[in-house]
Amino acid sequence: MNTDKILLVDIGANLSHNSFRKDLDQVTDAAKAAGVGHIIITGTDLESIESASNIAAHSEGYMSFTAGFHPHVASTFDDQAYQRVADYARSPQVVAVGEIGLDFNRNYSTPQQQEEAFTRQLQLACETGKPVFLHQRDAHDSFYSILKEYRPKLASGVVHCFTDTKEALYDYLDLDLYVGITGWICDERRGKALQELVIDIPPDRLLLETDAPYLLPRSLKPAPASRRNEPQHLVEVARRVALCTGRSVEEIAAQTTRNAQALFGLKKLH
Repeated sequence: MNTDKILLVDIGANLSHNSFRKDLDQVTDAAKAAGVGHIIITGTDLESIESASNIAAHSEGYMSFTAGFHPHVASTFDDQAYQRVADYARSPQVVAVGEIGLDFNRNYSTPQQQEEAFTRQLQLACETGKPVFLHQRDAHDSFYSILKEYRPKLASGVVHCFTDTKEALYDYLDLDLYVGITGWICDERRGKALQELVIDIPPDRLLLETDAPYLLPRSLKPAPASRRNEPQHLVEVARRVALCTGRSVEEIAAQTTRNAQALFGLKKLH
C-alpha cells in the first residue's frame, strides 16, 4: 500500500491497556510509519476513559477517544458513573459514546444490568448527538431490539468487531450502521465465515480496527515475537479485507478512512 497517499484510521484500540504503559511512544511511531493516520482509543470504564483522555491530550491531534461503560462492567454504572461519562461525552475529543452494548456470553454483569446501562447510554448519545461504538456478543435479539428503538434519534454508530451471522449483519445494515472489522478476519480457523461475509458489507459502511492489544492478525508473516496486537497491524487487516472482497488495498484504505471521517467527524489526519 502506498502510505504516502492513503492513511488508515484505527477506529478501536485499547491503548489504555497495561501492556502499552512502557512503550506507547514506540507503538505510536510504528503506527504512523505503517500508514495509520489516526487512532481512536476505546473507553470502557472510568479508569480507561481517564487514561484515554490523557493519552489523546498529549497526541497532538493524532488520537481521539470514546467514553462509555462496557457491558462487562454494567453493574458499576451508577448515577455518579453516568455523570462522569456524560461530562466526557460532551468533550470535543470524545468522538463516540462507547464501548456500550450487551454481552450475554460471560455475563460479568447480569442481563438486566447490561440492558439498563445500554439504554441509558443510548439516551446519552441521543442527547449529545454523538455516534455510538457498539459491542454485542451472544445477545443479538435483545441488542437489536433495544438499538432499533433508539436508532431514529441516534446520530449513527458502528457495531465494533463484527463476527456474527449474515442475518445479524443485515439487521445492522438495515439500521444504517457501520460495521467494524478486526484481525478476526485474518484467522484461518475462526475467521472463515467472516472472510466469506465481508463482501456483503457495502463499501460505505465498512470500518477497520485492531482492537489492540487483542486479536493479533494470524496472517502476519513473519509472525511477531510478541502476541500483543498494535495499531501498526491495521495494514494487515486492510490487506485481508481487500483479498476477501476482490478490491485493492488502496481502495479499502481510502474508503474506510472516508467512512471513519464521516462517522466520527475526524478532520485532519497525521
